[in-house]
Amino acid sequence: MDRDLAIAHPDAHCELDFTSPLELLVATVLSAQTTDVTVNRVTPGLFARYPDAAAFAGADRTELEEILRPTGFFRAKAESVTKLGAALVERFDGVVPGRLEDLVTLPGVGRKTANVVLGNAFGVPGITVDTHFGRLARRFAWTTSEDPVQVEKEVGELIPRKDWTMLSHRLIFHGRRVCHAKKPACGACTLRRDCPSSQTGETDPVKAAKLIKGPDADHLLSLVGLER
Repeated sequence: MDRDLAIAHPDAHCELDFTSPLELLVATVLSAQTTDVTVNRVTPGLFARYPDAAAFAGADRTELEEILRPTGFFRAKAESVTKLGAALVERFDGVVPGRLEDLVTLPGVGRKTANVVLGNAFGVPGITVDTHFGRLARRFAWTTSEDPVQVEKEVGELIPRKDWTMLSHRLIFHGRRVCHAKKPACGACTLRRDCPSSQTGETDPVKAAKLIKGPDADHLLSLVGLER
């Protein structure tokens, strides 16, 4: 199934825009309860105004909140990134650490965020268990757990460590484009022969094809001999 996911989503990648570990860390914190598209609209101006951890630590709260307003929960997020900047300055000389055990000590940073940063900014393999990943891992019967840490552990035992970061991207891509939460496009899914949940969603191929989302929809449909 992982090999099929690689064929289905050859361009899978982190959909948050960043140029440094700090930018990715902040963007990931901001991505809670909103879309990557929204975060990507906000971060160019944000990073121009606050280029380093010290700048975030000393940010004017009112100004920062106004920049973050489009992302939702902007007051809490302003609090988070301010505290995050301060912790980086105080404990890591303003540099984002490249170890999981250090990252998870930072304010607002859990294993999911830490693995995003490690996998995409430092090249350290990590499994990012977001809502898409957890949902698909359970549908694929790779795990039955609802606990993200347990999901990470159990899936990590099935897939070679070197592939963890890309697996995360592929499952997230698949969850956003094909295996939707409410009505997965089972009849147009390249994994349907191996998926134990392949009867969960729309099984009619023509109807399922209409549920496929994203700019790569034509590619996904071509793999199962369909078109829009």
